[in-house]
Order: sequence, then structure tokens, then C-alpha cells
Amino acid sequence: MEFELTEDFLTGIEQIDSEHARLIQIINQTGRTLERDDTDIQDVAKSLVKDLTDYTITHFRHEEEYMEKINDPELPLQRIEHADFIKRVKQIPIDDSIKVRDVEEMIQFLVRWLFRHILHSDRMIGKVAPKESQEDPFAFTEKYFTHIPAIDEEHRKLFDIIREANDLIHNTLLHDKYDRIIAILEQLREYTETHFAHEEKYMTEIGYPDLSFQITTHTAFIDKLASIDFNELQSMDDNQQEYLEDLIDYLLNWLSEHILGADKLIGQWEERNRKENDA
Repeated sequence: MEFELTEDFLTGIEQIDSEHARLIQIINQTGRTLERDDTDIQDVAKSLVKDLTDYTITHFRHEEEYMEKINDPELPLQRIEHADFIKRVKQIPIDDSIKVRDVEEMIQFLVRWLFRHILHSDRMIGKVAPKESQEDPFAFTEKYFTHIPAIDEEHRKLFDIIREANDLIHNTLLHDKYDRIIAILEQLREYTETHFAHEEKYMTEIGYPDLSFQITTHTAFIDKLASIDFNELQSMDDNQQEYLEDLIDYLLNWLSEHILGADKLIGQWEERNRKENDA
């Protein structure tokens, strides 16, 4: 089976997309080699691990350098995920007893990890502000539906809280609004934690296979909210407004991208699973 990067997996960053394509090419080349009659399975497995490890280390370095250059707030999380992947690849056992099926399972693991990582993390690179659009960026529209009623309703509430904060920040007629802004941001943090807990409980109940990756991204977002220093913000003068506007842009874009790139997959997986069980 050949794997490919469809448009859904493109970050829009030429070098990163090109290197992702090369990683998939390495995996596909291994799959084609497995189909040959004269294949030495152990050599193929060793070659896959070596080639993938070498190129992945290079790619991760380029990706992290790019994120550092643009001051991307997700860089610490990316570094953790990158290091974990390299460690797991290096720990793949290869000995004389290895079979074709073992290598095929290895390929499935590698592809699943890479695709999940691209969807959940890499597509967020550089997206610190929402893309310009004619539609209301704070509107919870049909494109965000997971078709899981409880999750959709909580997503709608998160959009509403962020809209409220944004409206308050841009209200030039309202004086002494700092305390109200802080209260709304605190409400956002508390409701986000509640929502993530509900979402993770739901994923656990249905046996969702990507739960661990969801927990990782949830934790990173909560850490971002927790890192907001309200005392420092209060002491700002000239750039307080700019800081708050950038913060709202980041929060809205993170939530939008996370729903589109990760949460919608929950409903899609559940639907496929239901159809397979009914078949």
C-alpha cells in the first residue's frame, strides 16, 4: 500500500511539506522492497530504521529552527514529541526472527504517528493569527461540527467566551475594563479544563485510539493559558492592547485548528467504527 500526503496534511510551509513528503517516500520505498522475492527482511528493517532516523533528525532540526525563528509558542511541545518519536524508532526490535508482517506493522506505526503529528501539531506551525476570511471568525459554524452533540455544544461555548473577550478588548468606550478581561480569561481557562476532561472521558469510553495524542495537545493548551501572567499584563502600558489582541488571535486559531485537525476525527472514527460493527 502506498501512502501519500493529501492537501489536508499540508502546512503551507514549503520546506516542511517537502520533508514530510520525503519521509513518506522512505516508508513507501520500504513497502515496495518488501514485495520483492529476494528481500532480506532483517536488512530491510534495519535500513528503514536507519534511513528514517537519520532523515527525521534532520527534518526535526529544520522544523524546530523554523519555529524558533518565528517564535512559535508550540516549540517546547514539538521538541518533546520529536524526541519521543526518535526514541521509539530507535527502540524498535530487529533480530533474526523478524517477519514481513513485523515490518508491515512497523510501517503502519510510523505512518500513523507521522500523520497524527502533522495533523495535531505541524499544521499549527506559524498559525498565531486566524486566516483572513469573509466569515465571522468567532462564529461556530457547521465546518466545526464533530457530530457529537455534547462536544459540539462545549466547543460553541468556548467560541462564545473568546468572542466576549475579544469584544471587550476592542471596546474603546469602556474604561477600566482590565478586571473584566481577566475574569473572562479565567472563565475560559476553567471551562477549557472542564471541556477537555469531558472530551477525554468520552474518548476513553469509546476506545478512541488517539487519546494519548489528544491529552498531549490539551495539556499544552492548558499550559499556555496557565502561563499568562496577569500581574505582568496589568503593569503594561503601551503594548497591553496589542498583547491582548495577539492572545485572542492565538486562542481562537488554536481552538479552530484543533477542532478541524483533531476533534473532527473523533466523530469520523466513531462513525467508521459503528459501520464496521454493523456490517
